Amino acid sequence: MDQSIVIKYQIKPKSHTDEKSLAQAMEQFRLACNYISQYIFEHDFERSQTKLNNKLYHPIRDKFGLKAQMAQSAIRCTVARYKTVKTQLARHPFCYDTGKKDENGKPIWKSIPRDLNWLGKPVFFHRPQLDLQRGRDWSYQKDNQISLNTLQKKRIIADLIEPKGFKQYLDGTWKLGLAKVLKVGQKWYLHISATKTFSDYQKGQSQHVVGIDRGLHFLTTSYDEKGQTAFYSGKKVMQIRRKYKRLRAQLQSKGTKSAKRKLKKIGQRENRWMTDVNHQLSKTLVDKYGSNTLFVLEDLTGVRFATEQHDKDYRYEDVSWAFYQLEQFLTYKAHLNHSEVVKVAANYTSQRCPKCGRINKANRDHHKHLYTCDKCGYSTNDDRIGAINIQLLGTRYISGNDQPRFVKTTDSE
Repeated sequence: MDQSIVIKYQIKPKSHTDEKSLAQAMEQFRLACNYISQYIFEHDFERSQTKLNNKLYHPIRDKFGLKAQMAQSAIRCTVARYKTVKTQLARHPFCYDTGKKDENGKPIWKSIPRDLNWLGKPVFFHRPQLDLQRGRDWSYQKDNQISLNTLQKKRIIADLIEPKGFKQYLDGTWKLGLAKVLKVGQKWYLHISATKTFSDYQKGQSQHVVGIDRGLHFLTTSYDEKGQTAFYSGKKVMQIRRKYKRLRAQLQSKGTKSAKRKLKKIGQRENRWMTDVNHQLSKTLVDKYGSNTLFVLEDLTGVRFATEQHDKDYRYEDVSWAFYQLEQFLTYKAHLNHSEVVKVAANYTSQRCPKCGRINKANRDHHKHLYTCDKCGYSTNDDRIGAINIQLLGTRYISGNDQPRFVKTTDSE
């Protein structure tokens, strides 16, 4: 199993001339990506690297002055962006109210899968960037220096700023690949992809099986094979998100250019903060349970968080947390620690009594965050119920059931 990560470092070009060379190359690379994106959009979302090379390689080099490998990287970068957009569209189907109601009088919603044909315009690259292939376009020099290609004949040299831990990726076990040059404010950054081969995770090596329920009252609730439960509160997260919401409302009411610029900065700041929280949470989970752990999550693909069921004043912060990002972070951190993440069906995990198997939606009180079984009387936190049931599905997975799920039968009613 190959695990890829991105290592991020700040760099400092040697001179102002070098900075201008980098900025020029980044802008031309961005324009080339938009040119390729327009072609892909107009040709039925063609994403074959070979076909795009045959059609666009020479026009890209002539029109934007990119070097040979840079032209290839621009095509690869644009194709990768369309693949990402395709995945995002698939994870968020179009949902609409059918106008019908179920036996409880609630609206019946229907979802339609989305693909690239739902795009109304080509993917657009706003931020200048530059993708460089190791060996051809960039290389590591002695004394923590990086050699980078630009549009000029001579390479430029940049210093790595505080490259803590960088040399661990030069021990021969990691394969360094594409490097992306970015500029944020007045600072330059280099994002380097690194890949390492790990042995495939075997079910038999699992020393811990941990069920993780993701939510908003508690961002995660974990339950292990020893019956231990750990909660990660989302109260502070909710307070901070409401603060950002109030600030955005104030700026939107002004409508000035400076307010719009401030809005953009706030959005970026909030996203960085959310990413940091998910990083800390995933690291906490991996460190808590150690290596050889099977983390079990619900498969939330296509699951719609019904916004109409949330209070209007708190709807935004209630339904827009980055659960998928948390899943991605936990997955790669688990792989680096010789562990694994598996997703199981979400059916009835929050409605099933783990003691008697009774499945009843009415047993869960969302306002009190309490689950009380109407059959056996078992009662506990509703998020803990979800984690217990998810952990049980993980145990069944270890036992040989590759697609464990709960099914509502007459015995469970």
